[in-house]
Amino acid sequence: MSKPWFLYMIECVDGSIYTGITVDVESRYAAHCTGAGARYTRSHPPLRLLGYENHPDRSSASRAEYWIKQLTPGEKRQYAASLHPVTA
Repeated sequence: MSKPWFLYMIECVDGSIYTGITVDVESRYAAHCTGAGARYTRSHPPLRLLGYENHPDRSSASRAEYWIKQLTPGEKRQYAASLHPVTA
């Protein structure tokens, strides 16, 4: 049985939204916060993790990531509201 994958969305300090996929949301977000994550979040530092959603495999998570990246900023924010919230 394969490990579940997660799609996650981050709000950056400049108001932009970053979308990514991972098998460990917490450690991936920590990597973004320390500058060891994606190139985008090195120049657009994370403000907060908006949420995440489960996917059964990498392929499904990648398709969802691609679909979300086609949305307008407003649509991305609306979609982020439907994700599993992150508890502090």
